[in-house]
Amino acid sequence: MLCVMSTNIRFANPHDGENDWVHRKTFLTDLIKRENPALLGTQEGREPQLREMAELLSEYHLVDQHRDWITERMYPCIFIKKERFEVKGSGDIWLSETPDIPGSKSFDSAFPRLCTYAHLYDKELDLDLTYANCHLDHMEESTRIEQAKVLCREIKKIKKEGQPLILSGDFNTSPKGPVRKIFESEVCHLQDPWFLLNKEEETSFHKFDGVDPDGSKTRIDWILHEAPLKHQDIYLVKDHKEGRYPSDHFFVVSHLIKG
Repeated sequence: MLCVMSTNIRFANPHDGENDWVHRKTFLTDLIKRENPALLGTQEGREPQLREMAELLSEYHLVDQHRDWITERMYPCIFIKKERFEVKGSGDIWLSETPDIPGSKSFDSAFPRLCTYAHLYDKELDLDLTYANCHLDHMEESTRIEQAKVLCREIKKIKKEGQPLILSGDFNTSPKGPVRKIFESEVCHLQDPWFLLNKEEETSFHKFDGVDPDGSKTRIDWILHEAPLKHQDIYLVKDHKEGRYPSDHFFVVSHLIKG
């Protein structure tokens, strides 16, 4: 079985007060250890925060050897179980008109946004796969649509024949909207286990209180996959300690098997 987890960890921000990173990093990493994902995709977080996370998750390897970090930028990242995977290549795709230029942004994006990917060999499943993890802009749907087009175009360039793709991220939009339709048309074999299992939609973003901010039940955090991987389960992790949450997003976890 292949367990994949995706979570927006919320950047370290002193203005969050009791919800700042320093107060929740241990809770967050303890929950990750409990769920025990083989693949972990995170969004937000700058380099120092992600280095701290890597130290707390000693069984995991942060895939960043391809990257020259930009201090002020927040990065989607990939963590893999050290003993399970062999990294065969990795890279960043900036979701702009110049996807190879670090820190570039287009389409009226509020911030530079990107996708990180890794070509992996899964020793347990005896399978080569590509894992991509992204973060789309949070402001305008028109921006996210253009970023999704760039992402699809670039994924088709880097994806290797016969390797299934797993795509996770904070898409900042519903999987029932136009961004998801772009993935359906451009990377047509991607499946959403949430739909296939007929699960009721839930919100994945909250404001550190566990409450759907607008009652829309919008799941903006997704995990999609291709055959021969098959879904067993997918769910949100909503744990809290006395009303304190590890992030302002619930973790999404998918259990996949090789078909």
